[in-house]
Amino acid sequence: MTNTQIPAVRPRPAPSPAPAGRPAARDRGTRLLAALFLAPTVVGIVVFTVVPIIGSVVLSLFHWNVIDSPRFAGAANYRELVGDSTVLVSFRNTLVFMVLAVALQLLVALLLALAVNGRMPVWLRSVFRSAFFFPLVLSAASISVVMKYLFNQDFGVVNWLIGLVGIAPVPWLTSENGAMATVILVYVWQQFGFSFLLFVGGLNNVPKEIHEAAALDGATGLRKHLHITLPLLSPTLLVASVVGIINALQVFEQPYVLTDGGPGDSTRTVVMVIYETAFEQLRFGTASAVGVLLFVLIMAVTALQFGLSRRFVHYQ
Repeated sequence: MTNTQIPAVRPRPAPSPAPAGRPAARDRGTRLLAALFLAPTVVGIVVFTVVPIIGSVVLSLFHWNVIDSPRFAGAANYRELVGDSTVLVSFRNTLVFMVLAVALQLLVALLLALAVNGRMPVWLRSVFRSAFFFPLVLSAASISVVMKYLFNQDFGVVNWLIGLVGIAPVPWLTSENGAMATVILVYVWQQFGFSFLLFVGGLNNVPKEIHEAAALDGATGLRKHLHITLPLLSPTLLVASVVGIINALQVFEQPYVLTDGGPGDSTRTVVMVIYETAFEQLRFGTASAVGVLLFVLIMAVTALQFGLSRRFVHYQ
C-alpha cells in the first residue's frame, strides 16, 4: 500500500489594507456634497427669515421714518402699543378670524376629502382634486377683487341670486358681522385646497384592514370616522392646523381688498396695521414692534399646539 502524499496548502496572502486616508477622504467628500445641497436652503432661511427677524427686533427699539436718522427709543414703541386701540382691536380681530377661518377650513377640507376618498372613478377623483386645489394657486388679491364685485350689496351676483327667492339684499361688505363673515368665506374658499390634499394623502395611508375589521364589528358611518379615521388621521390634522393657524394669523390680502379693514375697524388685522403704520405713516419702529408681537403670538400658539398634540395625536 503506497503512501499518498497530501500536497501542502499554501495559505492565501491577507488582502492588503486600504490606505488609511481613503475612508476619511470619502467621508469628507460626502459631507461636502451634503453641505452643497443644503447650502441654498440654509442661505435662504438665514437671508429671508433669520436676518429680517433680527432686523425687526432691533428696529422696534428705534424711532425711524426713513427720512431722518434712527433715534433710539428703547421700549417706548411697545408702551405706545399698549394704549393704541387700533392695535388692540386688530389683534382681537385676527384671533377671531383665526379661530373661525381655520375651524371652517379644516372641516370643509376633511368632509371633501372623505367624499373624494369614497367610491368613484379614478378620473373623477383626479378632477375633484385639481378643482379643489386650483384656487390656492391663484393670486389672493385678484380673487378678492372678483369677490368684491360678487358680494356687492347693490349689483353683486350673490344678492341677485338670493333675490330670486325673495330674500332682501344682504350688506355683505358694509356691516360688521357681514364683512367678517365674507372675508372668512373668501379666505377659506381659497385656502382649503392645501388642507384637502393633506387629508387625502392621510386617508390613503389609513390601512383598509382596520376599516374592514371595524365593519365586521358593526362600526359604520359617523361612528367609524370618529373612533377610527380621526385618531389615525390626527398627525395630518396637526400639520394642517399648524400651517392653517400660521397663515390665518398673517392674513392681509382678503380684508385689505374686500373691506379695507372696515366698516370701522371690524376687519382690520395685525398685518394691515403693520402695513399702514410702516408705509402710510412712516413709523417703521412702531410697525416693527407690532411685527415682533405678532411673531411672539405665532410662536406661542404653535408651541401650544405641539404641547397639546402629545395628548391628542396618535401615531401608528
